[in-house]
Amino acid sequence: MSEADTVTPAIPDYATDPNAVLNDTHATWRHGDPPNYSNTRKVFEETKQMSHEPGSLEAIVQNIVKNWEIEASFKSSLTDWRTVDPDKYTFLMNGGEPQPAEHMLKVGTYNAILTESNFYSPANNDFESSHKTFKRMMPTFAWEVLEVYSGPPKVAFKWRHWGVMKNDYVGYNDKKQKVRVKAHGGPIDIQGVTVATVNSGLKVEKLETWFDPLAMFKQVSKDGE
Repeated sequence: MSEADTVTPAIPDYATDPNAVLNDTHATWRHGDPPNYSNTRKVFEETKQMSHEPGSLEAIVQNIVKNWEIEASFKSSLTDWRTVDPDKYTFLMNGGEPQPAEHMLKVGTYNAILTESNFYSPANNDFESSHKTFKRMMPTFAWEVLEVYSGPPKVAFKWRHWGVMKNDYVGYNDKKQKVRVKAHGGPIDIQGVTVATVNSGLKVEKLETWFDPLAMFKQVSKDGE
């Protein structure tokens, strides 16, 4: 075995710093410049449930996913995504059909994970309108890893996504009707499980996620109707 064969790949910056990809000044950003995550990070620190040790598997997984979310939401060219292997990457929801990165680039992260309902319709909300809808309702939507069940190459983990409904929800449903729900000022807290397949360089090849796509709207409306 040669010396080269025994070298362990360096841990990428997006696995040690949740904001690493925001420094990619030469990337093509959807709105011209990198987004500002300072408010979201502040809320995360103030209201998170877990405090993971730097360098722990939990912290590494959390950082990778946070950087992936930034890239999926705001980098408009797949060639600029550093957190994934573009030749292999796919995204699956609740055991559905694998979707390539190009699908999420076209429809947006919200439309890629939500389903048709009397609250919301991915078919009737495009990339920009979907992000405006949820950003307006919840100005910050923090995310954390709760538990990690297995290490690379298949990383299974439970996560939490939370915010506060500060403004009215306004979106279009599966009947193309405009839906408005008055803001209740209370928390919205969603949890799910993801299995991420990564390569030796910790680039994501496959994301499989399970969660209730109506969980957010059940909390938005309080009575779930």
